[in-house]
Amino acid sequence: MKVLLKPFALIGFVVVFLSSIFCPFLNIPLKKDWNLYQVDTTLFLITMGILGLNVLLFFMRKLRAFQISSIALLAWLALALAAVYFQINNYFGMKLIDGLISKAVTLSWGWIVIFVGAVLISLSVRTKGEG
Repeated sequence: MKVLLKPFALIGFVVVFLSSIFCPFLNIPLKKDWNLYQVDTTLFLITMGILGLNVLLFFMRKLRAFQISSIALLAWLALALAAVYFQINNYFGMKLIDGLISKAVTLSWGWIVIFVGAVLISLSVRTKGEG
């Protein structure tokens, strides 16, 4: 039997939502820090859509679907991080210019915060026998 740890899930929802808006995900030298919306609007909207699906399944108490969608959120964030990293390192397709851009544009600590929130969401569903 599956059990939902509500505080973990609620804290995870708040952390993912607020970190995607307020935490820096990229450090751009001339424009300072960019949040997830400024990095890529589509990336932000898909992340918020998956988070909204998680919240909906949380309130409907569909634990198996909630668990699957929380793992999908983690997988999506890993894919998004890989895509942003690849985009930084291969923007123009020219080795010299891409090397300069990758040294100037760096990933920031917002990725760690959003992953912590997603891990909290995914750990909020347990089997009844677990500690």
